[in-house]
Amino acid sequence: MVRLTELADGQVGRLVGLEGDRAFRRRLMELGLLPGTPVRVVRRADIGGVLELEVRRARLTVRTSEARLVLVTP
Repeated sequence: MVRLTELADGQVGRLVGLEGDRAFRRRLMELGLLPGTPVRVVRRADIGGVLELEVRRARLTVRTSEARLVLVTP
């Protein structure tokens, strides 16, 4: 199990769990980040510290600080 920020660009991981407060976890779950869901890191933006993710054929952008709270299996 690793943090989402540890995946390389283009790598896929299966979501295992979410850390952080309840409101944060709920927001990510509403966006489709549910346990067992495959998540692909599309790319990282150097400016602003964000990751672009592909979840269920949708593209999401999350802050690096938030991505550290997402646990996946590569």
